[in-house]
This record gives sequence, structure tokens and C-alpha cells, in this order.
Amino acid sequence: MVLRTKDIHQIVRILRQEVAKWKTPAVTAVAGRARDPFQVLVSCVLSLRTKDETTRTAFARLQPKARTPRALLRIPVEELAQLIYPVGFYNQKAKQLRDIARALIENYGGRVPDTIEELLTLNGVGRKTANLVVTLGYGQPGICVDTHVHRITNRWGYIRTQTPDQTESALREQLPPDYWIEFNDLLVTYGQNICVPISPKCSQCAIRAYCDRVGVDRRR
Repeated sequence: MVLRTKDIHQIVRILRQEVAKWKTPAVTAVAGRARDPFQVLVSCVLSLRTKDETTRTAFARLQPKARTPRALLRIPVEELAQLIYPVGFYNQKAKQLRDIARALIENYGGRVPDTIEELLTLNGVGRKTANLVVTLGYGQPGICVDTHVHRITNRWGYIRTQTPDQTESALREQLPPDYWIEFNDLLVTYGQNICVPISPKCSQCAIRAYCDRVGVDRRR
């Protein structure tokens, strides 16, 4: 089955209705409250290889003490690690956050850059994080591709790619621009609750009619 543009319109409409049942992803929730690119960047770093609930808790502890790069840089690395514990790789992320804060102060006057190319120069910032900062922090067009977006769009048969970077390029060519910013939120939430990595809940899926189930060996 080849997904056409009108199919994608219908899929997005259905996903918008479905994901309203579940919690908003942690980074999106941060962006919705503050619309502060620095807070979005910090929450993105915390969220990598970390469950959403852990990210929410850690960010809630850190945020009052680290509202700006300069405030964050005043926190000793040991204290910073304790504040964000138990996010994945918390010691490494504490050092990374300080490196990022220092670079923002020294190179950008304390302001988070608004281009993917500049964001990628920051310690440990990859395309996923850069796209989230650009889209959620600045409201600019971009497609954030994480493991859920990569898995689900290939599972549908909408694209056929091997890596998240290839998926981003393919989606930039095929996905209508109006959906770029929200696409990650929709698929992350759906991927956490229905279209899970192993044994997806196909019997409960509201968009199963549009899915080729590529690579799905077991399903519920």
C-alpha cells in the first residue's frame, strides 16, 4: 500500500484525536508552559535515554535554580548531578549542561541559537534535540525524528529508510509542511501507548487500515 497525501491528512486527524487521551510528552509540556528555548534545550538533554516521568521530575527540581545559562553555570557539577538524578547518564549530562551553558554565554551572549547548524555545535546536541529546540522553542519549521518517528513511519510503509537522519530527509520531502512541528509529538505519544516497538497493539490501533506493518512479527 502506498500512502498518499490525502491518507496522511486523515492519519494526522485521527492521531490528534487519539493522543488527546494520554499525557503530553515531557519536552512539549515544558515548551507549552514557558516557550523558552533554553528550557526546551535543557529538558531535551535530560530526556535522552530517560523515561518521561523521570524527565518531568528532574526538570522540576532543576528549573527553579537554572532558568538561564548563567544561573545553571553557577551550580557546581556535583550538585547539578544530584538535582537531575536519576535521569540516564546523569553525571555525564551534568557536565554536558555546564558545557552548553558556557558555550551559550561565550559564543551567543547567553542566547540559544535558532538554527540547527549552530545548535549542532553545542556539546552532545544532535539533530533530534536541535529540531526540538527550533520547533518547540522558536516555532520554526523542522521535523524532529526520534526512535518513534523513525520506527512508525517505516512500519506504515510511508518511507523506507535505515537511519533517523535518512528519515528526517525523507519526511522533509514527503510530509506536508503544516504537520512538521506536531509530527514528533503525535508519533511519540502514539508510539509509547499503541505502536510500541515490540508486539504493537494493532487491534487497538485507529490507523491500522493505513499501515503495512513492515517488520512487525508479533502484534496484539
